Amino acid sequence: MYIHETAEVQTKKIGSNTRVWQFSVILEGAEIGSDCNICAHTFIENDVKIGSGVTIKCGVYLWDGIELENDVFVGPNATFTNDPFPRSRQHLKPFLKTLIKEGASIGANVTILPGLTIGSKSMVGAGSVVTKDVPDNCLVFGNPARVIRQL
Repeated sequence: MYIHETAEVQTKKIGSNTRVWQFSVILEGAEIGSDCNICAHTFIENDVKIGSGVTIKCGVYLWDGIELENDVFVGPNATFTNDPFPRSRQHLKPFLKTLIKEGASIGANVTILPGLTIGSKSMVGAGSVVTKDVPDNCLVFGNPARVIRQL
């Protein structure tokens, strides 16, 4: 395991060969598998589960309720949400669950609304806004994201 000296990693639940880069913050309750690459300027909250072989590029924040299964790719500045009606100091209990299934890829600057499932081996094109579940093995793109084709 490699943790950059400027990263703040509070969790003890990190698998072998995972790398955490500059200025990343990972809270105590997070669970991270082996062989992951967590790039610079990322934030991972407590109720987050990350499988093995996951890549999280720079500028990604994973909020409570988000789960990434094995071999997921999350592109730079992808945005996840966990509350459909956010208000200051008024939080859902519990937050909605968002699941990114095995082998899915999330492009740069994608926005994913809360409580959705992105299917296994699916791909979300850069800049898309995902407003509903994505089936397995599909390419989706646009605002709102629509199925473009099967993969």
